[in-house]
Amino acid sequence: MILRALVLASTCLMAAQSAVAQKKYDPGASDAEIRLGQTMPYSGPLSALSGVGKAQSAYFKSLNETQGGVNGRKINLISLDDGYSPPKTMEATRSLVERDNVLAIVNTLGTPTNKAIHRYLNQRKVPQLLILTGAAAWNDPKGNPWTMMGMIAYSTEGAVYARHILGASPNARIAILRQNDDFGKDYVEGFRHALGARASQIVADVTYETTDPTVDSQVIQLRSSNADVFFIVATGKHATQAMRKAHELGWKPQVYLPVGSSSVPGVLRPAGAEAATGVITAANAKSPGDPQWDADTGMVEYRAWARRWAPELNPEDSFVSAGYTYSIIVAHLLCQCGDTLTRENLMRQAASLKGFATPLTLPGVTLDTGPEDFLPYQTLRLQRFDGQRFQLFGDIVKE
Repeated sequence: MILRALVLASTCLMAAQSAVAQKKYDPGASDAEIRLGQTMPYSGPLSALSGVGKAQSAYFKSLNETQGGVNGRKINLISLDDGYSPPKTMEATRSLVERDNVLAIVNTLGTPTNKAIHRYLNQRKVPQLLILTGAAAWNDPKGNPWTMMGMIAYSTEGAVYARHILGASPNARIAILRQNDDFGKDYVEGFRHALGARASQIVADVTYETTDPTVDSQVIQLRSSNADVFFIVATGKHATQAMRKAHELGWKPQVYLPVGSSSVPGVLRPAGAEAATGVITAANAKSPGDPQWDADTGMVEYRAWARRWAPELNPEDSFVSAGYTYSIIVAHLLCQCGDTLTRENLMRQAASLKGFATPLTLPGVTLDTGPEDFLPYQTLRLQRFDGQRFQLFGDIVKE
């Protein structure tokens, strides 16, 4: 039971392997090893998100030690700290590609950080695979054929929140706090587009920089709008600060939060239960803190894995469970490559996902990609935080 997810992740289609006459390798692959690279904000204002990289390092260690890696090749994930600083991301990525000769860059986190490296990686034809950003620019198979996002598109998610607001509170006054970069821009564009003629209900729209120590002044400004809805397009500590400050001011709007900022122990709990209760966000994965999944086979396997291989991490942290999930997806793609471990074949496999789900994927949600559409997730659910955990509500939303 404990290793079932690992077995699933490392089981390859033997038919695909037998069709390959001989082994073929690009830099980063050999008979013994597959080298992958990524950068993560292990330091800096978004360090709370680094659970993704920590969980991935633990997962590949467990896969190597229990299954011998993938197709007999150990997975060597080189995960470097970029502090969520685009110049550092560029420096680290260049080192990964030119010094460490990685096969691919996988699951690098952040819109501005990935924007800093996407031209470089596409020019060198190095996969920038399943990156943790939902910016619209990443779904461009013709213009950027080596870049594929790994999240729900920000514009899609923003549109889902807007439609929910129109249904639940059609006359709501809306205030927006957004990160001043492509992350904030894409969310708000999708949100405004879905509001259509009702976009005039946005009565306040204020930005912040990721280097700002706090967003208290911005929240005070937004509070003066007397809005009924507060869309917090923020990450890490800034999302926590925004919820906490709104509560301190006695402002009680309906809060919407991006899925990437919905970690209970990392973002909501630090804001305080009273400040975070009622927050609405999206989901495409089971929440580790939700008791409805306590007996779920995939959740039981995940928790058993976390106890054995990542005891220092909080298994209820959605960033940790996300790292576990993305590791399974990457391992699956490497399995599908068989003995043709080339960058081109890896991208081909990534663009051929059909009805794929991991042990933690929500029922009814699958990963589906094609050569003309690199969006892996196009279905989701909405969920509401009750002060302890998220509770799903409504039906599956499909874009």
